[in-house]
Amino acid sequence: MKYLPIDNDLFITNRKALTAIIQKGALAIFNANDIMPTNSDGSMPFRQNSDLFWLSGVDQEESILLIFPNHPDENMREVLFLKETNKEIAIWEGSKLTKEEAFNTSGIKTVFWLSELEDKLDELIKKADAIYLNKNMHARSKSEVQTRDDRFRVMISEKFAGKEIKEAALIMHQLRYVKSDIEIALMQNACDITEKGLRRILPFIKPGIMEYEVEAELMHEFLRNRSKGFAYEPIIGSGIDSCVLHYIDNNKACKDGDILLMDFGAEYANYASDLTRTVPVNGRFSKRQKTVYNAVLHVMKEATKMLVPGTLFKDYNKEVGKIMEAELIKLGLLDKHDVQKQDAENPLYKQYFMHGTSHSLGLDVHDVGSFETPMKEGMVFTCEPGIYIIEEGLGVRLENDILVTTNGPDDLMKKIPIEADEIEDLMNA
Repeated sequence: MKYLPIDNDLFITNRKALTAIIQKGALAIFNANDIMPTNSDGSMPFRQNSDLFWLSGVDQEESILLIFPNHPDENMREVLFLKETNKEIAIWEGSKLTKEEAFNTSGIKTVFWLSELEDKLDELIKKADAIYLNKNMHARSKSEVQTRDDRFRVMISEKFAGKEIKEAALIMHQLRYVKSDIEIALMQNACDITEKGLRRILPFIKPGIMEYEVEAELMHEFLRNRSKGFAYEPIIGSGIDSCVLHYIDNNKACKDGDILLMDFGAEYANYASDLTRTVPVNGRFSKRQKTVYNAVLHVMKEATKMLVPGTLFKDYNKEVGKIMEAELIKLGLLDKHDVQKQDAENPLYKQYFMHGTSHSLGLDVHDVGSFETPMKEGMVFTCEPGIYIIEEGLGVRLENDILVTTNGPDDLMKKIPIEADEIEDLMNA
């Protein structure tokens, strides 16, 4: 891995949090993600299952974690199963984790090779009153691909039909929602790398530059700072494509007088950052562009103030909508009399600001958590209002990552330039 070793106290503490919640006498099982195929003998880059990583720090394929807090043998309460290195694997892929390395990474003393899984699993499940199995239960998940966890669930359900199956994912959503100090430090590192990327590209952006050239410069900066790359597919959209929320083609020339919307973030140690900046291709905002930009920035600043303990998302979104509504009236995009008569369920501001203001951030860019839960200290959210005027080919979005604290919102991206004058100064340095 490119990232530096993580203090295994993080994973030891995380497992203790899980064991404090799961049913007494139950066994919890977590599988690594698959290495997904492309074509022929190709494969996609490996990305570890977020729950398994959160509990163990093990960043290797085909790994399995078992947690059995009430097992009579203390050595069998936390168990890792790992792929064992052989001569062929060592030559073609490089050595896999040794048992000692796995212990140093995770703090788990009992490590077996996968070849021992079947016998050990039978023994453990016979002693368990129930089995917690994992699966992707994210509210936005639309995947139809069967995961290792899914296939494992089928096997367990058939082989141990009498055992009660419980859902681990719901507990993991609850636990991962609030970030620890170590996690926040890792996310801050990801944000700092993202800052370096932005500062690299601002002087680079000129009329005629290709969107993918901006993307390439960012990737260069990320890799040289121990990031694996982008935390998600980057959006580098100029002109009319600044209004396309998930534009990822990044294949056009940036034209003089156009705006360039860039939504990107570096990952570090699997933790995500998520930034959006909108800049003038020629280095100077037009009067209209700056007016819209400052309207979005105002909404962002006011929304950020509300990211504090106790805030409910439904109230937050309602208040952000009111602030956005006022800005759109000032911009001449909405009429205040029409707003007074609008359908409360379909507010007019959504013509120009059609997405949510915030989402949870962590090991996943759209991290787990519940919008029904009041905000708590240690949660991290994006703040990303936008105004998209399709008829003008003008889309402006701004986004920073905000840590909720009892002392008020802590912007993890507070060092990253955002004021219109700052952006212009850096682009013309």
